[in-house]
Amino acid sequence: MRIVDVNPFFYPYKGGIERRMADTSRLLAAKGHDVTVLTAKFSEDLPEEETVDGYRVVRLKSRQIKVYNPPFISSEGVLEALESLDADVVNFNYRWAPSYTKALKRYGGRKVFTYHNMWGEGVGITGRVSEINDGMFAKTLETFDHVIAVSGHVRADLLRRGYSAGYVTAVPSCLQTPVDPGEGKGDYILSLGRHVKTKGLEYLIEAMRYVDHRLVICGTGPEDKRLERLISKYGLRDRVEMRGYVSDEEKYALMGDCRFFVMPSIFESLGLAAEELMSRGRPIICSDADGLPDTVGDAGVVVPKRDSKALAEAMNALFDDRGRCEELAAKAAERASYYDWNIHLPTIEDVYAKVVSGEYRASDAHVPEGGRE
Repeated sequence: MRIVDVNPFFYPYKGGIERRMADTSRLLAAKGHDVTVLTAKFSEDLPEEETVDGYRVVRLKSRQIKVYNPPFISSEGVLEALESLDADVVNFNYRWAPSYTKALKRYGGRKVFTYHNMWGEGVGITGRVSEINDGMFAKTLETFDHVIAVSGHVRADLLRRGYSAGYVTAVPSCLQTPVDPGEGKGDYILSLGRHVKTKGLEYLIEAMRYVDHRLVICGTGPEDKRLERLISKYGLRDRVEMRGYVSDEEKYALMGDCRFFVMPSIFESLGLAAEELMSRGRPIICSDADGLPDTVGDAGVVVPKRDSKALAEAMNALFDDRGRCEELAAKAAERASYYDWNIHLPTIEDVYAKVVSGEYRASDAHVPEGGRE
């Protein structure tokens, strides 16, 4: 098949969507498919076209407005580029770039949308804007022949909103590296990821007022300064370290050596960080946000989101019970083995093939009036 994967952001920008696109593009190309990534040229240093790992990357002239991370981005000639690429199937990945959304809505070829985030995801004004944006995007979504959701929870949420069960297929994002359990020899708690409000890090810092152990927070983002102020406010400089950006090598070592990992997210459609941590054979304490408990399964401890007290109690209990910690660690390594592209890539191929053949069609988006799922 000729496959075109579309997203305004791509490598060297490395978010969860971009990782999934790079992985699937490489693997689909290795299986003989003709794969092109259509994306924005958001740096003058980037070529307009290149071949990477067997697939082609085409970049369109673009401009950015840096009011948030990631920035608002607009590209020229999206529809014209799509039509010139003459794909058998197009996969679109993003709901926040009108120049792409408008082009994909008008595009008349076979197309799939991969739903990466929860509907209305965000906190405060961001959540309200997200809800409005997703409501508007719903009309565009109905023009796609099929939807791939990145977790069972995202799929269930779309079904609750009236989409047909036959219209949405769940395929998780998977690991880039093999499962390699670490020793957990460090006496520290680990947190890593982008520092935005939806990650709930303020509740983790508040919980650390009642935890007499060390916490290492890795990553950067727009919440950095506020988190630093909270650490100072609560007098936690002696046991909470904001390490900032870390290399892949350092992150790998930190994940394998930590006692356990904490994800206090408010929204989390899947939880790629949880998958990565489990691949290093360490347990997780996570919130009950969206698809996160399904991702972690029995490899961790789940607490209510926005509940600092419950989070502190869970961290203290797991630190005090090394046997329980190592029991969960073993389950984490076992759980991580499920997130393997060798298991899940064939489902994506099957969806694409059924869209190309016409078995999956946009007209199947909703349950017929009076019908039942």
